[in-house]
Amino acid sequence: MAPISCRALLFDLDGVLVDSTPAVARVWAAWAAEYGFDPDDIVRRAHGRPSLTTLRELHPHADHEALNREMERREIADLGGVVPLPGALALLDTLRPAQWAIVTSCTRPLAEVRIRAAGLPLPQHFVTASDITHGKPHPEPYLKGAASLNLAPADCVVLEDAPAGILAGKAAGARVLALRTTSPDAELTAAGADWIAGDCSQITLGRPPADGGLLLQIEVN
Repeated sequence: MAPISCRALLFDLDGVLVDSTPAVARVWAAWAAEYGFDPDDIVRRAHGRPSLTTLRELHPHADHEALNREMERREIADLGGVVPLPGALALLDTLRPAQWAIVTSCTRPLAEVRIRAAGLPLPQHFVTASDITHGKPHPEPYLKGAASLNLAPADCVVLEDAPAGILAGKAAGARVLALRTTSPDAELTAAGADWIAGDCSQITLGRPPADGGLLLQIEVN
């Protein structure tokens, strides 16, 4: 067990709290086939980053906003297999609203649809692709996530499953707990993860410190 003290947790959504991998893969693979790209490459490239960023890279001269609206529509329409990941609901239920935020590369409408589909509570503190200029791996999402809680990033632990998100958390100045729900350990380590665990079921809260923060007990293996 690894004890970690912090003031709050900043959660990525897909791959950390919600399993949307089958839906994401279906939507992006279908899009890739329509536009003449390799589906496996596009699915890998899109994970953990705002859709708009990926679309700009793939179609530098297209109407990116229109493409992004269409991608959002497709993703909102496909909720098959969107479920909470192990331990997600139990962990969120132990936290006060001021102790956690969701920081996701989804747009706000898509994030809310997936959170509801998985039966998780909507956060009071919420940063989405709709709220930022620069997506992960840029630090802006996690800088805004910490600021939404009136905390410095160094006071927070980021929970991520994708290298782009780990890079964003570290660049913001936070510590990062990576979950091996999506990427292999070698990629999580190379991105700079401070700890690696299986999923949220391996995280429990210990006795709160005197300063009113959080003490996490992590099963690392």
